[in-house]
Amino acid sequence: MYYIKKSIAIILGSIFLAIGINAFLTPYEILDGGIIGLSLILFYLFHLKIGLMIILLSIPIFILAWFKYRHFFYNSLHGLLISSVIIDIFKPFRNLFRLDPMLSAIIGGVFVGLGIGMMLRYETSTGGTDLLAQFISDKTKINVGILIFFIDAIVIMLGGIILSSETLVLSIVTILCVGITTSYITSYRHAI
Repeated sequence: MYYIKKSIAIILGSIFLAIGINAFLTPYEILDGGIIGLSLILFYLFHLKIGLMIILLSIPIFILAWFKYRHFFYNSLHGLLISSVIIDIFKPFRNLFRLDPMLSAIIGGVFVGLGIGMMLRYETSTGGTDLLAQFISDKTKINVGILIFFIDAIVIMLGGIILSSETLVLSIVTILCVGITTSYITSYRHAI
């Protein structure tokens, strides 16, 4: 029963993530942090497929996981592959809504947070820089949350410099909404 719930969480989480990215973030060049944020930058600059870029940018991190965090590798590989494919399948959602950019940043952050939170509740994720932060934390004893924040901040700042100051502001709002929603979903004790 657990694996059925986990599979449903991966699929539903990936759908929420894909809607958040495609319907609310991409219309205004808004970023998320980590590998997803880097993939969005590549999409905005070169129109590369977001899901495919997530997979390609995650390869070095998953190689590290194979050798250092085998449990993470197995638990996150499904989330990475399924969410990346669904993100690219949901491409038609990109021009579905035209909201105020700030509202879009908030709603997009909530959707992305729901998706990530659902997957994390079942010990899976899209992979990404969270593992890199864990590896650095293990070596340096710096708090993993601080490292994740630092990595996300670098991605957002990079996007703000390359894209626009509006991207920077909207992305900060999105990251806050993602964090709050993810925290709420992962701390909620009832089964999803």
